[in-house]
Amino acid sequence: MDISAISKSNAEHYIWGNHCDGWHLAKNSQFSVIQELMPAGTVEVRHFHHHAQQFFYVLAGEATMEVDGCRIVLTTGEGLWIPAGTSHQMRNDSGDEVHFLVISQPPSHGDRESA
Repeated sequence: MDISAISKSNAEHYIWGNHCDGWHLAKNSQFSVIQELMPAGTVEVRHFHHHAQQFFYVLAGEATMEVDGCRIVLTTGEGLWIPAGTSHQMRNDSGDEVHFLVISQPPSHGDRESA
């Protein structure tokens, strides 16, 4: 087993949506931790996961989560649990970037359906 520090500088990077970034900080068959960045004014597609539960935690900025039709504003240091099967959408309605973590169990890639 390789024990070493992981950060955005050495993590697997991908681009999603409209110029949003993601970095896989931990990824295995049982859970994943992704750090993501959404520029101002970006919106994720509303979706749900059949199997994955997720926890979103805002590192910096302000994000709006729409969960089953309810809007919740999350600011730095706040998080929200999304149970499997729950329709959700992350939005950055602010004028600044939002940086956040997405922790999924099991991993959510391949387990996503538009709502």
